[in-house]
Amino acid sequence: MTGDLSPFINTGPLPSFSDNYTGEGPGNQIGERDNSPVAYDEDLANRVRELIAGEGGVVEKRMFGGLAFFLVAGNMSVSVSGQGGLLLRIDPEQTDELLGKPHAHPFVMRGRPMDGWLRVEPEGVRTRAQLQRWVARGVGYAKTLPPK
Repeated sequence: MTGDLSPFINTGPLPSFSDNYTGEGPGNQIGERDNSPVAYDEDLANRVRELIAGEGGVVEKRMFGGLAFFLVAGNMSVSVSGQGGLLLRIDPEQTDELLGKPHAHPFVMRGRPMDGWLRVEPEGVRTRAQLQRWVARGVGYAKTLPPK
């Protein structure tokens, strides 16, 4: 991945995420969410939660000013965007290919497109099948990365 995302990560009072994460114990596990106000589509977040409920090692965190990120073994995989739709982590080598898919756009940070990240418009995740394809791609790629 190109670019440093650390300036955009909410460092507020979130549960800690241990480098020794095993998928067990405290830390915003799926189903253990706080109910503070958020700036993303809660219905879409619930649909993503439903799709990844059976995945081991998935943790949900709020980052980037209020987005629900789903981390797999500490690696970001998919997020419900406050701008609508999804932010998705993908294999950087597949960025150009996936930008040809309907409703997929580059994820731009500080005016620069980020290889390995896509923004998918809400129209691209309206059906369960559409959402499942994108979520599977993000979670699948995150599983290929070493645990954090």
